Amino acid sequence: MHHREQDGWRKDIAPYERPDIKHSVWQIINTVGPFFLLWYFAYMSLSVSYWLTLALAIPAGGFLVRIFIIFHDCCHKSFFRNKTANEIVGTLTGIMTCCPYNQWRHSHSVHHATSGNLDKRGTGDIWTLTVDEYVSASWLKRLIYRLYRNPIFMFGLGPIYIFLIDYRFNRKNAGFKERMNTYITNLGIAGIIALLCWIIGWQAFLLVQGPIFFISGIAGIWLFYVQHQFEDTYYEQEEEWDYVKAALQGSSFYKLPRVLHWITGNIGFHHIHHLSPRVPNYYLETVHNSNSFLRDVKTITLLTSLKSLQFRIWNEQSKQFVGFKDIKRLAALQTQTAKASGE
Repeated sequence: MHHREQDGWRKDIAPYERPDIKHSVWQIINTVGPFFLLWYFAYMSLSVSYWLTLALAIPAGGFLVRIFIIFHDCCHKSFFRNKTANEIVGTLTGIMTCCPYNQWRHSHSVHHATSGNLDKRGTGDIWTLTVDEYVSASWLKRLIYRLYRNPIFMFGLGPIYIFLIDYRFNRKNAGFKERMNTYITNLGIAGIIALLCWIIGWQAFLLVQGPIFFISGIAGIWLFYVQHQFEDTYYEQEEEWDYVKAALQGSSFYKLPRVLHWITGNIGFHHIHHLSPRVPNYYLETVHNSNSFLRDVKTITLLTSLKSLQFRIWNEQSKQFVGFKDIKRLAALQTQTAKASGE
C-alpha cells in the first residue's frame, strides 16, 4: 500500500460507515423470512422424505449463517445507528444462532484489536502456536493442540462445543449486564426448543434443526478459520504489530460465487471488515470495488482455501504457516543453527 493511500483510507471508507435503515430492515426481512419458511417446509417434508428434509436444510443453514452476520454487525454497532436497536436485534438473532450478544461482542472486539498480535492471542481467535512454542510444549499440550487443529474435531465437534456448551457460560470477569444477557439468551433458546418440541415433538425438532445447526455451524467456523489461516498471513510481536497491516495482510479476500457472498453477508471481504468494523456488511463489496489499493490483498477461492487445512503452526522465521509434518525438519534446523552459533 502506498503512503498516500494508507493515509487516505479512513477518508475513503468513512462514507460507508453509516448504516442505512432501509438496507438493514430489508436484510432482516429477506433473511429471517426465508429461514422460517425453509424451516417450516423442512418440517412438512418429514412426511414425504428425509432426503428432501436434508436438501432443504442446506439453504436453511445458509440463511442461518446470514442471520449470524446480522447478529455480528449488531455487535459492531454497524447494523443500526441506534444503540438500543443493535442490542435488541443482536440479542434476538443471538438467540437464533445460540450466541449471547454481550459476551460475543466483547470477545470479538478483542479479536479485532489483537488479530495477528503474537503477544495477545487467546481471545476470540483460533488457537495458534508458533514452531518454538509447539516444540517446547509438553506431550499433552501437543496432543490437545493436534486434536484441536484436526478438521474432524474442529468442524465436527467444534459447533457442538462452541455454540451449545461454551457460549452458555459467562467469562470470569463479565459484568452484570453481560451476565444477564447470557442468561436471557439461554432462557430464550430453552424456551424456543421447549415450545417447538411441545408443538411438533422432540424427534421432529431434532430431525429438522439438527442438520440446519450443523450446516450453519460448520460453515461459520470454516469462514472464521479460513479468513486468517492462510500460508503467508500476518503475525508479529507486539512491538512490530500494525493494525492496518494486520487487517490487509492478515485477513483474506475470500472470492466466492456471488450467491455465496450474498448468503454469507459479504464476510468474504474480510480485509475490509477488519480495516473498519463499522462498515455494514451490505457496503463491504462496494468499498472493495471502489478502492484499488483494497483489492491488492491476498485472494483465496473455494478451491485454494482448502489448502488452509494443511496450515497448523506459525513459523516466525519464514513468517508462514507450516504443517505438523514440517515440525521435525524445522526443529532439527533450529538445533543445528543454535549449535553453530554456540561454536
